[in-house]
Amino acid sequence: VPAHEPRRRRAGGLAATVLAAALVAGGVGGGIGYWAAERVDDSSSSTTVSAASPQDLKREPGTVAAVAANALPSVVTIEAKSGGGGIEGSEGEGEGEGGTGTGFVYDKEGHILTNNHVVASAAEGGTLSVIFSNGKKYDAEVVGRAQGYDVAVLKLKNAPSGVEPLALGDSEKVAVGDSTIAIGAPFGLSNTVTTGIISAKNRPVASGDGSSGNNSYMSALQTDASINPGNSGGPLLDSRGAVIGINSAIQSAGSGGFGQTQAGSIGLGFAIPINQAKTVAEQLIKTGQPVYPVIGATVDMSEQGSGARITEEGSGGSPAVTPNGPAAKAGLKPGDVITTFNGKPIDSGPTLISEIWTKKPGDKVTMTYERDGESHKVELVLGERKGDS
Repeated sequence: VPAHEPRRRRAGGLAATVLAAALVAGGVGGGIGYWAAERVDDSSSSTTVSAASPQDLKREPGTVAAVAANALPSVVTIEAKSGGGGIEGSEGEGEGEGGTGTGFVYDKEGHILTNNHVVASAAEGGTLSVIFSNGKKYDAEVVGRAQGYDVAVLKLKNAPSGVEPLALGDSEKVAVGDSTIAIGAPFGLSNTVTTGIISAKNRPVASGDGSSGNNSYMSALQTDASINPGNSGGPLLDSRGAVIGINSAIQSAGSGGFGQTQAGSIGLGFAIPINQAKTVAEQLIKTGQPVYPVIGATVDMSEQGSGARITEEGSGGSPAVTPNGPAAKAGLKPGDVITTFNGKPIDSGPTLISEIWTKKPGDKVTMTYERDGESHKVELVLGERKGDS
């Protein structure tokens, strides 16, 4: 008896295409199955094969999928709206144009850790919004900013209950070749996950040309995980899901220098080590202003390749070597060229600053400097400077 053929309904273009593909596959499979049965079985009996139901796919702990799933609820997209009415961060292209940055939950009190350049435009008279991965949006305010470190701390005005901070790792124990996972909002695409490795450590990076007082300096972690405009302020995670850095800058083939740019990733991204960022964050939460370690000397910030030279004169005609400061007490003078800091080679002023800022005021350090063709080694105790000048 012929089987009853049900009436067919017209379907939309996409549905029809999917259905047609399924029918073609089914037809081919059925034909092959019939041919095989005819070749091997000429009896009237038949066999029914029942496939087991597929089990739910589980991601083992430590996989990228598992780490991302655990971290995403604690990573936020930040919108900074300037007082002029335009959404703007360093990722924006100009005044009044939109841009986004990233941050992550630092503690259960609702503090968010990010880059200073992400929120700088909204720090004076603007507004800040924080969007979680579930789409919920909250107002936030700046607790404190450190321009030189490029670190900022925000606070959610009405923090939801149950916010979970990301675990912090130890950036000192990171090794070249370790796996990395970056989470952020590149070009506004929130909740984007990329992977790579630690390509290098202790990279001296200045966010600008190295000569402006508005630059930030870091002894950065270098990664080849894809980082683009909008990733700034987001976490760089290790394979366990612990934060080892804050994604902050990229090298762009189009810009010719370090910093934030609308060009895309070429596999050279740089992150502030979390050990340094944590110290700065605690300062900002406690006092609202950063504290910088200093040697008490003004150095030439142009790229030289042979060391950090103490200038003949400081800013505004002040002494290049602060009287009774750490450098003065150690016997340094204008014209001296600092070549090592705690055993690490120094090739320029930015490199020296980035190394100094990995320390704390009161730390004892060793330096080597050259004067009149002779090398000298000294010890000094780092002083401090409060706030951004």
